[in-house]
Amino acid sequence: MSRVAKIPITLPKGVEVNLVGTRLTVKGAKGTLSSDLHPSVQVEIESGLVRVIPNKADKTINALAGTTRANINNMVVGVSAGYERKLTLVGVGYRAQSKGNSVSLSLGYSHPVEYEAPSGITIETPTQTEILVKGIDKQVVGQVAANIRAYRSPEPYKGKGIRYSDEEIIKKEAKKK
Repeated sequence: MSRVAKIPITLPKGVEVNLVGTRLTVKGAKGTLSSDLHPSVQVEIESGLVRVIPNKADKTINALAGTTRANINNMVVGVSAGYERKLTLVGVGYRAQSKGNSVSLSLGYSHPVEYEAPSGITIETPTQTEILVKGIDKQVVGQVAANIRAYRSPEPYKGKGIRYSDEEIIKKEAKKK
């Protein structure tokens, strides 16, 4: 059995997990997430604990059990605490401004870049050079942050562009004469 799948998931207060067939639904204070489970993996829900058990001892099914456990844990954390990804704009004249459910970016192009956030995601701009992407689904929050970063990813010589707040850019040395 996978080392990750062996660890049971403890449910925080206010989080409810339901299993109907192969559909797992996690309900919490921030919202509801649901996912379809693979038929090779079983989920047991008992008094505040969720356990993931593979149906047979096979290498790929063990790996699948570990992945399923990690995804269920991400759902539980998402509906109880939520996820957040912080982006920083580095460069002269680079600005971000949130307008409702979208963000307008000035990134040195001849036009402002507009990004419309999908449902369930909120985008905030505490300052002109910071973007906060928040939501309950870890995968969607990370994908939205990656999509925004892709408009102007950091270049290796001056480090200008959109970067994650915890990302370190290794700068290259300029060409010598």
